[in-house]
Amino acid sequence: MTQMNYTDKTTRVAIIANGKYQSKRVASNLFSIFKDDPDFYLSKKNPDVVITIGGDGMLLSAFHMYEKELDRVRFVGIHTGHLGFYTDYRDFEIDKLIDNLRNDQGESESYPILKVIITQDDGRVIQARALNEATVKRIEKTMVADVTINGVKFETFRGDGILVSTPTGSTAYNKSLGGAILHPTIEALQLTEISSLNNRVFRTVGSSVIIPQKDKIELVPQRTGIYTISIDNKTYNLKNVVKVEYFLDDQKIHFVSTPSHTSFWERVRDAFIGEIKS
Repeated sequence: MTQMNYTDKTTRVAIIANGKYQSKRVASNLFSIFKDDPDFYLSKKNPDVVITIGGDGMLLSAFHMYEKELDRVRFVGIHTGHLGFYTDYRDFEIDKLIDNLRNDQGESESYPILKVIITQDDGRVIQARALNEATVKRIEKTMVADVTINGVKFETFRGDGILVSTPTGSTAYNKSLGGAILHPTIEALQLTEISSLNNRVFRTVGSSVIIPQKDKIELVPQRTGIYTISIDNKTYNLKNVVKVEYFLDDQKIHFVSTPSHTSFWERVRDAFIGEIKS
């Protein structure tokens, strides 16, 4: 395949699709259109715009592929299955997407992401970013951990685990645990307990807590053992975790702002309520 030469005015586009037939078909159509269009240059290296085809899981994977380039990359999603929270276009709206990209002025919709730092007792440190959420669970027995917020000991948690979500992640696992839905432009994190143990002896707050932008959450396990720490779609099984820290990252994820960028409240309504009868 031969493509037009890249110029300073050309938009570098990466196309990433899942393995489903419909997604591959859409990707093939996009490749055919872009390869002969002088306004675009196909390249997975240093793209300006990343187009994901599939669903929210595909966009989540693309986010982690380019998480070191968030300062310059913008994302746009095409969904080929059920309605997604991160996807603006249906598979039959390719022409609309291309027209919007051709008229694009570089504007973005930007949302906060989560930074996670895991410290182990041997001194090893793991740093990661999450677009949706991070969870900590103890495999063998009940997890016991001190929860500190902005330097203040908040509670000693006993239960299955702790989840910390971003505003965009608030509609995912967090919501299934009874957490609140946050608009993605809110600069905050949400701490939600997973099956906390509450009785006459042990008490926790028992509800999700909204943490403002400047505050840091610190989780300190009180028992040795193996902990399962999931950060979006990646899972670590780690022995003897000393602490896990959570805070808003300096970077954000940027989505292409186009006339087709769906209202967050429309997404919530369509996903959880459905069509409203007048």
